[in-house]
Amino acid sequence: MTRFKEIQQHLLQHQYRWLVTGVAGFIGSNLLEGLLKLNQKVIGLDNFSTGYQYNLNQVSTIVGADRWNNFTLIHGDIRNLDDCRTACKNTDFILHQAALGSVPRSIDDPILTNENNVTGFLNMLVAAHDAKAKRFVYAASSSTYGDHPGLPKIESVIGKPLSPYAVTKYVNELYADVFARCYGTQSIGLRYFNVFGPRQDPHGAYAAVIPLWVFALIKNKPLHINGDGETSRDFCYVDNVVQANLLAALTSDNAAINQVYNVALNERTSLNQLYAMMHALLVDKFPHLKSYQPKYAAFREGDVRHSQADISKARHLLGFEPGYAIQQGLEAAMQWYVDNLTERTDIK
Repeated sequence: MTRFKEIQQHLLQHQYRWLVTGVAGFIGSNLLEGLLKLNQKVIGLDNFSTGYQYNLNQVSTIVGADRWNNFTLIHGDIRNLDDCRTACKNTDFILHQAALGSVPRSIDDPILTNENNVTGFLNMLVAAHDAKAKRFVYAASSSTYGDHPGLPKIESVIGKPLSPYAVTKYVNELYADVFARCYGTQSIGLRYFNVFGPRQDPHGAYAAVIPLWVFALIKNKPLHINGDGETSRDFCYVDNVVQANLLAALTSDNAAINQVYNVALNERTSLNQLYAMMHALLVDKFPHLKSYQPKYAAFREGDVRHSQADISKARHLLGFEPGYAIQQGLEAAMQWYVDNLTERTDIK
């Protein structure tokens, strides 16, 4: 039996109180769904700046009324310490996902990014410590590797940040380490690599590449590939991220605590390969795609050329074993996109 199966069985027999920040967002709502399916009590904190009530409504439909009653929503902001303290009160485990993502957005507005990702993170650490939470698991980022050219990326070797967003996510790791040393806070950081899946927003200037492209393909709109299309990423289906969060929260191995881990597949997929896979999954459903061609644009400022994660540390210390490769993840996510985007122009 895998470690994740053991964790799932344990949670079905033991109910804890969890806090998920950014609960109405893409990853937050998937964590909420996973926890409610395991009959856990969940408090959610969100200011709805990048999250949507639509996501919560969909989780409610999926899990059913009885399990939905285990969820309590707090409409609040991590930049407000009182909101953080209210949300953390009497919680066992905290899964901190709230942040202002996107490299381009951080370049456009570094102050707002810092307020959310540094001040907000510090507020959450203080509130978690004051509430005596058992474990603080937070969303770190592969952007922390910066300009270091080595592949695959190993947690202990990073370069200089390439964007304000990358700076803020590295500061998160530094603060978590200091709180462990000064206050005994138990935390684990998860460096996500290009996560995708259901409820990822395809709208707005800072949309991630997969939902943005799916929406363009379905709606027969222009699809832009940055650069020559040979830029590569380690794309990770969201269910793998849910697994990593639960493993991190419940690990009893002292050596695994106060660490950061890569969460990915240890694979590289180029943008050209990604486009071909997505096109193949959609072309039979949408005849206009038979003659569809993408457009190539300039490289995006602040982006690294290639990204690939070494996940041996997470495998060894957490028991992490990704359940979805990229093809499986795209197949699972594509049905959601087709169901939710074909007739809609706005998923809020």
